[in-house]
Amino acid sequence: MSHVYILALPPLFPFLRDSLRVGFVELGLALTVFNVVSAVAQAPIGFLVDRIGARRVLAAGLGLGGLALLSIGLVGTYAGLLAGAALAGLANGAFHPADYALLSAGIPKAQLGRAFSLHTFAGYLGTAIAPAVLIGLALLAGPGVALGVVGLAGLLLVGLILPMRLPAAQGEDAARARAAGGAEAAGGSVFTAAIASLTVFFTLLSLSNGAIQNFSVAALVGGYGVSLTQANAALTAFLMLSAFGVLVGGLLADRTRRHGDVAAGAFALTALLTLFVAVADIGPVALMLALGAAGFLSGVIAPSRDMMVQAAAPPGGSGRAFGIVSTGFNIGGAAGPLLFGWILDHGAPRWVFGASVGFMALTVAVALGDRIFARRRSSAGTPGA
Repeated sequence: MSHVYILALPPLFPFLRDSLRVGFVELGLALTVFNVVSAVAQAPIGFLVDRIGARRVLAAGLGLGGLALLSIGLVGTYAGLLAGAALAGLANGAFHPADYALLSAGIPKAQLGRAFSLHTFAGYLGTAIAPAVLIGLALLAGPGVALGVVGLAGLLLVGLILPMRLPAAQGEDAARARAAGGAEAAGGSVFTAAIASLTVFFTLLSLSNGAIQNFSVAALVGGYGVSLTQANAALTAFLMLSAFGVLVGGLLADRTRRHGDVAAGAFALTALLTLFVAVADIGPVALMLALGAAGFLSGVIAPSRDMMVQAAAPPGGSGRAFGIVSTGFNIGGAAGPLLFGWILDHGAPRWVFGASVGFMALTVAVALGDRIFARRRSSAGTPGA
């Protein structure tokens, strides 16, 4: 549902442009507001998760996101759109800290990688269905009704979250953290070199994947001589195989503790495939195969990525840790469109993929660097190593 919230507005831009009588720049500002508010909110909400519990924060985020979309649909003005985007960004800041705190506390460690992979796969499913659902509803009854229906669905789901039984492990973990009574319970130890490195890691992932997800179609049509249908098929292959790569990555994550190596290896291969797309003149079938394979490998790293964060989190601090590192997604989400839009405006569509390769190479370096932090934590006897 959180991924449906994230993608609720972009598919409706053609409808909203006409109904609100604004341009795409003004509509794009709503996405910027969403990402900026979410980036600012995630770390404080992560601390709130560790203090008052993940269930209440998760329910609040789900409810606030539903109210935000419902208000945009009901108000029907540009000012209402910006205000609703800000509220939706605040709601989005709750999901990663709360979700991962619940999973980290309630799932046995030997199964945590698969749990992360199923959770991420569900997010990919939300991403896949959101455009069809929103556009279909808008065609039937208008964009206001489409947003209202999605908002109401989120509010109804709050009723499932609030009575949810929490795993006993979460209460025990939180009790131990509170009993410690020191800096870890207060949250000081979460600001470590490993967490900072992983925040950079998430930012680079957002930049490289965002280039392909958001700008590959325009780049392929503008610089590769392929049709819009062929370009969309290649992007669909990337997205669909990414989802299945996540499931495979969950199995790998539960079979190794060298999560940084898994992430680095898979993303290095992704970079090579993307580089091939950037420099080679290939037909539409080869293009779809190359981007499909790249998508699969980029999905493989997701559970290992989450396990790296879990390993770096202090006792009772999963919410804080995931709240901080997830701001990287919003940083990349805010900066990437400006960079890749500038590249396209300057007539260099192949550099959309070239820049993505550069960010992937930096991501590999950061993932390998996590091995150093992990080794230091292990040698120092830090819990969670």
